[in-house]
Amino acid sequence: MSGEMLKLGKESLIYGLSTVLARLLNFILMPFYTHYLLPQEYGIVAAVFSYIAFFNIIYGYGLNQGYMRHFSQKNSLSSSFNAVFYTSIILSAVIWLFSHSLASAAGIGGENYKLVQYASIILCLDAITLIPFADLRIKHRSFKFVLVRTISIALNVLLNILLLAYMDMGIKGVFMANIISSAASVIMLSSYFECLFEKTDFTLLKEIFAYSLPFLPAGLSIMIVQVMDRPVLLKLSDAASAGIYQANYRLAVIMSMIVTMFDQAWRPFVIERAKDPQAGPLFSKIFKYFSFFCAFIWLFFSLFIKDIVSIEINSKPIVAYSYHSGLFLVPIVMGAYFFNGVYVNFLAPVMISKKTKAVMYVSFIGAAVNLFLNFSFIPSYGIKAAAWSAFISYALMAFFLRLFTRKDYEVSYEYGKFAAIAALALLCYLPVYYYSDRLSGCALPAFKVIMLLIYPPLCYMVNCFSKQEVLSFSSLIREKFSRKY
Repeated sequence: MSGEMLKLGKESLIYGLSTVLARLLNFILMPFYTHYLLPQEYGIVAAVFSYIAFFNIIYGYGLNQGYMRHFSQKNSLSSSFNAVFYTSIILSAVIWLFSHSLASAAGIGGENYKLVQYASIILCLDAITLIPFADLRIKHRSFKFVLVRTISIALNVLLNILLLAYMDMGIKGVFMANIISSAASVIMLSSYFECLFEKTDFTLLKEIFAYSLPFLPAGLSIMIVQVMDRPVLLKLSDAASAGIYQANYRLAVIMSMIVTMFDQAWRPFVIERAKDPQAGPLFSKIFKYFSFFCAFIWLFFSLFIKDIVSIEINSKPIVAYSYHSGLFLVPIVMGAYFFNGVYVNFLAPVMISKKTKAVMYVSFIGAAVNLFLNFSFIPSYGIKAAAWSAFISYALMAFFLRLFTRKDYEVSYEYGKFAAIAALALLCYLPVYYYSDRLSGCALPAFKVIMLLIYPPLCYMVNCFSKQEVLSFSSLIREKFSRKY
């Protein structure tokens, strides 16, 4: 049993690394876009891809989860693949036919209807690979899973550079790159097209649907929190604001990557220790260490993000200066992802108790709050309101998940120490935020370094960590260092 759990944990890390690679390469594209797309053009791109992310959930309607649950049954693969294949073609055909009206309704302008048509192609191609990717996961073919995803992502990046920088295709180039890279994934998984000539078991498909459909509302709700602020911002503000928002939102992706890697390793770790009576205290300690690490990362990037993006390469800053007006968003968005990490920690009681309805209720709350705040405050406060809406939504999701599940499985989280860790990070950041305009020359960078370096000792001084914990950690570092060298 432990060997199987170790295998699951290893594969989860592999899948996590492929997800992180995807986000890392997309992060590399973001500075590139700022030099080849105007803010208003980037705003339109951000809005359309937010819709794509949302409709990806609808195209799949949770069937990948249903297939994995029923994969051992005869004709489950062909039935699931065929269902997604044909419904995706129909949905994309409808979107293509009504592309002009949908472009106007989406707020990108009827003249941009071709972008909606491109989006319908991307949605169809991505949906076709949904069941094949699920099949690779459930059959432990993690190497092929990662290989296909990595090739597709790398191709997307290279094509973006070619079509925008050398062929000057602008927005169209962004979508062409995505279409070609998605098509490449379909080609690499083309062996699954044999399913089209196999039997579709409609009785089994009904069972798969019954299992899958409950995932649809929860998935849509979570996606609303993650991406719908861009289309709302575009509709209630302007394209340039949406572009500036998207660029600076992407700068916070480092925190998202950390949370994603932790999440992929965390779930099998929790399941493996589900019957361990000492698991509760262990989960509590991990929560504290995770919070400190993320708070330190938050502090570092909040202090130095402007310095990082202003580094010039060939006389050009990493991020074009026309986007720097939104840098104040980065600490807020990184804070939102930080609370997403807290939410992931609080999933442990859910996974052990198997009472998953709480996740659906919490996702509904997060989506409702996010939409309410965006529609209420974006007209007056613009991109600042969008960022704070994400922060508040993630924080409330973490709070309510813990509230709804605290009796399902006992974990004595050290909330006081968590509050101290978060508060001290904020206290180290605020002096730099308020006094940065008054400091010049080397004084400001030195001040930032000092505030960063005093953060860990401050956490120790207020008893966030015991002396024994610090000594144990130091001993572990020395041991690893001595083994390496």
